[in-house]
Amino acid sequence: MAASPVDQAPSKGRFRERYVQRAGHRIYVRDYPGEGPAYVMVHGFPDNCRIYADIASRLSAAGRRVVAFDFLGFGASDKPDGFSYSFEQQLADLTAVVDDLGPIKVIPVGHDAGGPAAINYAVTNRSRVASLVLFNCYYANSPVLAFPDFIELCCNPKTRLLAVAMMTDPKQAAYLFQFQQEPIRAHLTPEMRERFDTVLQPIIAENFSMSPSSMPAMLAMTGNAYENLAANDLRLPVLGSFDKPLKLIWGSWDRYLNIAVAKDLAAHFPNASLTALEAEHWPQFDQPDQVVRTLLAS
Repeated sequence: MAASPVDQAPSKGRFRERYVQRAGHRIYVRDYPGEGPAYVMVHGFPDNCRIYADIASRLSAAGRRVVAFDFLGFGASDKPDGFSYSFEQQLADLTAVVDDLGPIKVIPVGHDAGGPAAINYAVTNRSRVASLVLFNCYYANSPVLAFPDFIELCCNPKTRLLAVAMMTDPKQAAYLFQFQQEPIRAHLTPEMRERFDTVLQPIIAENFSMSPSSMPAMLAMTGNAYENLAANDLRLPVLGSFDKPLKLIWGSWDRYLNIAVAKDLAAHFPNASLTALEAEHWPQFDQPDQVVRTLLAS
């Protein structure tokens, strides 16, 4: 997969921007300089790779290479009209980005709905993987798993038509996002809430305010979520033979993808460790220093 440059020189301080080509479309990549196995960071929805900026710059300053990218349909990657967005497509995007790095070891880092791609890449490409890192995410069906309310509205076949109607109406979509944000904001410290409002939420909002929007990709992904859970149910036995280290770094205030979800995931892996932080759904955003210390600890 040939990469094409966006900028020839490092931009915004610490990373180089470029594109990786896949299926005739461009995947946007931020490459932070460093050595050792490269952390390859995978976002969920409705996010993009900018949610990793805080920890990526810190890891790079500590001498570690970090590669963060936007899935097709999100952020600065191409958003082809009528494209078949799916979890398998996201796994193919991740594979293309890793292949573009050449024959080096990588550490997939999954968050939210990016968890399935990170896990499935790791367990099927063990010779390329040094270890695996998961932030608040999910993989397969579990009695302790609960999607956020507006995500569940979009996932559930019984409410999908209503969800599409609401999410494609800007006013209704804004209401749903605001509704979902309030339980998250309630747990945050004043400082965290300020950053949530002024930094994180603009990242998410821009996904949908830009033209073309990330809404088609998000609706396709949520519509595929139940099917993906069922497919990953069949893959669960394979996780027990993954002999590389797994670090789960979890925001303990997340009411949906909560600590019980982390413990359930960890139980499927033989070499898993769990670190719980005083953070919400985005521990890499709420507690970047603690996250980086945990990542760099042996």
